[in-house]
Amino acid sequence: MDIKLDPSRDDLPLMANTSHILVKHYVLDLDVDFESQIIDGTLVLFLESGNRSRKKSGSTEEACRSESNEACRFRKLEPCHVPVADTRTSWSQMGYSDFAICGKGERDTSGKDGNHDNQEQTYGISSSKHCCDTGNHGSEDFLLVLDCCDLSVLRVEEVDVAAVPGIEKFTRSPKLTVVSELRNQIVRELVTLPADRWREQLDYYAWCSLAPGCGELLFDTDTWSLQIRKTGAQTATAFPHAIRIRYRTKPQGRSVTWTSDQSGRPCVYTMGSPINNRALFPCQEPPVAMSTWQATVRAAASFVVLMSGENSAKPTQLREGCSSWHYYVTMPMPASTFTIAVGPWTEVKPETCSPSDLAAERSLSPSEADFRCAGVCGHMEYPCRFQDPSATTQEIIPHRVFAPERLAGACQETLLQLLSPCLSAAHAVLGTHPFSRLDVLIVPANFPSLGMASPHIVFLSQSTLAGGSHLCGTRLCHEIAHAWFGLAIGARDWTEEWLSEGFATHLEDVFWAKAQQLAPHEAQEQQELRASLRWRRLQDESRSSPEQLQVLRPNKEKTGHVSDSGSSVIKHGLNPEKVFMQVHYLKGYFLLRFLARRLGDDTYFSFLRKFVHTFHGQLILSQDFLQMLLENIPEEKRLGLSVESIFRDWLERPGLPQEIEVRHQRNFKSFNCEYGMKRCAGRAARRAGGISRGDGRRSGQGSRFQCSVVFAFQVAKWKRVNRRPRKRKRRGTEEAFEKLLPDQLVLLLEHLLEQKTLNPRTLRSLERTYRLSQQDAEVRHRWCELVVKHKYTTAYKTVERFLQEDQAMGIYLYGELMVSEDARQQQLARQCFQLTKEQMDRCSAQVVAEMLF
Repeated sequence: MDIKLDPSRDDLPLMANTSHILVKHYVLDLDVDFESQIIDGTLVLFLESGNRSRKKSGSTEEACRSESNEACRFRKLEPCHVPVADTRTSWSQMGYSDFAICGKGERDTSGKDGNHDNQEQTYGISSSKHCCDTGNHGSEDFLLVLDCCDLSVLRVEEVDVAAVPGIEKFTRSPKLTVVSELRNQIVRELVTLPADRWREQLDYYAWCSLAPGCGELLFDTDTWSLQIRKTGAQTATAFPHAIRIRYRTKPQGRSVTWTSDQSGRPCVYTMGSPINNRALFPCQEPPVAMSTWQATVRAAASFVVLMSGENSAKPTQLREGCSSWHYYVTMPMPASTFTIAVGPWTEVKPETCSPSDLAAERSLSPSEADFRCAGVCGHMEYPCRFQDPSATTQEIIPHRVFAPERLAGACQETLLQLLSPCLSAAHAVLGTHPFSRLDVLIVPANFPSLGMASPHIVFLSQSTLAGGSHLCGTRLCHEIAHAWFGLAIGARDWTEEWLSEGFATHLEDVFWAKAQQLAPHEAQEQQELRASLRWRRLQDESRSSPEQLQVLRPNKEKTGHVSDSGSSVIKHGLNPEKVFMQVHYLKGYFLLRFLARRLGDDTYFSFLRKFVHTFHGQLILSQDFLQMLLENIPEEKRLGLSVESIFRDWLERPGLPQEIEVRHQRNFKSFNCEYGMKRCAGRAARRAGGISRGDGRRSGQGSRFQCSVVFAFQVAKWKRVNRRPRKRKRRGTEEAFEKLLPDQLVLLLEHLLEQKTLNPRTLRSLERTYRLSQQDAEVRHRWCELVVKHKYTTAYKTVERFLQEDQAMGIYLYGELMVSEDARQQQLARQCFQLTKEQMDRCSAQVVAEMLF
């Protein structure tokens, strides 16, 4: 390789040599074994070499390179001695579309200990001496490098795709006498089929994946990669374009989480972080490696398999007690976006079907849509929903909700009611949904985040379900926004996370206001309040975090650059601190908020729809967005704005631009004390909390949307209550407090956290007045902070419950309990950790252990 990597650094290496060869399609055929906590099976890769796989699109300058192929020097290799795989299902047993239910043959019993470094296997690649020469191809063989970690690779072989019946239609030159060239030509034709032949393409991918092997390939692994070569194949063009990898995961693999659900039953899910999916299957991790995939997964019949897939898969019984599930995608995306979750999930269905649900079910499936308009969009060719007239008007895409049985009732009451309004709101703002369907899964308690979006599936934490609809709705809106920003439009350099998280954070407020059907002035005040909370959070993070982790464009002018082979690193990608930071969410949000205010909301969101239409299906850098934006800003509104100035002031330095910081401090101080005063006078009681029934009224309890001046009085009252001597308390003189919305409660508690002391009487009154232990997780987190800060022992059970049930948010509380140097609090922290550490997310457990011991 052309970069020397130190595995002990906090930079995550992307090792794949994507400049010379790209994976165009993955076919996974897997078995999930909960007893051994292993996923094993085969992976077939369909490859394309040369610069035809690197395409310029839109205004993004792709890193197009010449068809110079990587040749690597290494000492002589001996073949790996492993048993030959048993033959799979015969061709005569397969129908045209039977690929969804194909079973596999007997399991390979080699390497049962799951250790790749088996003494029976011999490897000769010197992984530490990857010296690549792209000019001299006289005697060296081409080396395919895949990102791989924590996997046991058992065998790699070339696939004889020429043995597939009917495959001769993909041979343009029947006179080819070299069989290897014929096989590669078949794959080249297959991967470049036009979009309207996507079904035929998927079928042939499946049939080719079942074809017999035609020769084992030499391979080796190191810490971060799998390297494969074929003797005599000196260029990427000559390297086999269809290869099969027999492998199995390891129980401790960092891409796969084996755990129990909230009902105590075993399950497994993948997160694609912090090392992406390389511990789930060997793949190309650099984002430029855009691919499609299909996967067949077998598990016990009592389990449900959910996956990133366009189809709503249904199980097929293979034998007693075993079912098979099949999913596929036709939109090329980075391998890191692939997600799988297997568990005893219960599908939560609406008690009655609404007209919007029926309309969604009647929408055209990909097989019915006509995608012959290829070329209209700027991305590579695939069946694009932006070219499908029926998809452009589909406000609500088909959706399903899954959860552990124990949480089905909470999902029925909260989540299911929010999905349609939130999907409709997103469509109203950005237009066509990039994906045809959506599954939402409530993941186990150890999930280390409030949510995660992948193609066609969203993971949500159980913490979003408690305390009403607010947290669930805002988080759902955030993850829905990722369908556009993060998935349909991705960052070409993963250090520019703000292009995903900043947009999703900014859009979640807009989507949520529309889902609630707030009036414009209500939406504005809600968004100002949330901006105030985020400003406080960003200030805290700026004071407590290393400056280098606060920079949104750490590679500066080298952003998007890769080595000659295509390999690169994600700066700070393995730093455990970065996992728990929100600076790329918050700082990106404030940049977009600043730009939206400069343009005006109408102009900004009109531009955003235009940007989505231009760049969907592509990878971008910051300058692609900023250049197009500035071109749409009238000269009089630019006021010195330029791509360079935004880089300098916002993306390449910690903190925020000084003039923006001063303005925000002034604005938010005014908001917290006086903002709503003029508008409060004579204003009728506002309604919030529920989703509109469509008749102008709102469901729920009709609590008022408090204006800021009333909120300021609330803060002052509590401070006055805390100062009042106990002896002066008289019957009938207690303060009257108005109901507050969740965001207002969070801000109130944050203000009270700034008080040096709060007496137990005040804390008890706070908890009783607002029923704090029954509020959503954001409110309860601040309440737990108050309990810990003031050693309010009566509510320690609340802290204990939070650390066990809200693991996605509890890391900070462990630190607060230990910093206090109070023996009882430290004992509470250690007890909670002992109860949860075996199930806790690995990265979270590591951070907590460092705090406690």
